[in-house]
Amino acid sequence: MDQSGQSVLPFLETGHYFEATITAADPEVSGHTLGSRPDLVNPDSADNTTDNIAQNFQYQSAALKLQFVPNFSFGILYDQPFGSDLHYPLKDNGSFSDTALSQQGTQVNIDSQNLSLILGYQPFKNINLYAGPAYQTVKGDVALRGLVYAEFNGYNAKFKQDAALGWKAGFAYQVPELALKAALTYHSKINHKINVEENILGTPLLLIDNAKTKISTPQSVNLDFQTGIMSGTLLYSNIRWVNWKDFVIHPTQFGALSELVTTTLSNGTYTEGFNLDDYQKNQWSATLGIARQLTTKWSGAFDLGWDSGTGNPASILNPTKGYWSIGLGLQFNPEANYFISGGVKYYWLGDATTQDSTYYLPLPGVSEASQVGQFNNNHAIGYGLKIGYKF
Repeated sequence: MDQSGQSVLPFLETGHYFEATITAADPEVSGHTLGSRPDLVNPDSADNTTDNIAQNFQYQSAALKLQFVPNFSFGILYDQPFGSDLHYPLKDNGSFSDTALSQQGTQVNIDSQNLSLILGYQPFKNINLYAGPAYQTVKGDVALRGLVYAEFNGYNAKFKQDAALGWKAGFAYQVPELALKAALTYHSKINHKINVEENILGTPLLLIDNAKTKISTPQSVNLDFQTGIMSGTLLYSNIRWVNWKDFVIHPTQFGALSELVTTTLSNGTYTEGFNLDDYQKNQWSATLGIARQLTTKWSGAFDLGWDSGTGNPASILNPTKGYWSIGLGLQFNPEANYFISGGVKYYWLGDATTQDSTYYLPLPGVSEASQVGQFNNNHAIGYGLKIGYKF
């Protein structure tokens, strides 16, 4: 879900500056149902695998920074911070797909866009204080299919696009002569109230009066640092924290149906239902890299990355646990005031056991009973292309 990284580094460039970036990813994510769960495979099938469920995707970002006067700067940042695109193929085993009626697999598609305005104040030469509003749109679709979802097989939710406001703020310390830059940036959570159309295989789900679904995209903190370590060589790093533990998707009708199901299954012991999707832990990620000027026009970079993920067992709609990565980049400066750069990054995606949302019910044995799959030895390749221009 954490897609762009929400960087504000373009705003910290000197003078007037513009950049645009396009990023593409080619993930391979597959798994299988647990051997201890033969009930999740159609009796006439000996195949318990999922095949690749991750779709190729791309996203864009752009930034414009203007230094009107020495002490004040203004910036516009556009990015697509959060997203997901998973599609379980239709398979005869029926584990994560419906072979009887809809002929579809479990799917999730989430798209978000952010447009931020930032005003910076430089009270001293090396200090930059900045803050501004963020306008965000979110939309998505979810389809639950297969034996793993039991009573919820056939559930569909269409999250209509919603727009809401948040904010970001931070401060930076820079010494250009040393290529030293340190910045701490906070991004607020953004509260959305979304109209959701819910149905079961096309039949509207209307157990209670409909109401908008509240979803808050998570707050986050970025710490960026770079410094020159010798002539023509730069050390850079980023640490990021994202508050996924407080992220919840709980549509109105889904919630009502889950309350009915849990009340029945527990004989009235538990009546609170469960969420369509949520996460156990907050996400931490870190990157450490080194860049080296190769000639007057060419430079290269190498970095290592780590991501904690959001807990294990993981959601069926997000069946990985973090990653390790290695990246290579190359930059060409035809002139001193503009550049073109590109890079590739390989990700070793963390192994995860998947579970349905009943994992969070506070009942003995539910955690183990709700584990349905195992996803191991997965990977992804990311590609990026950026242009930057100082004027």
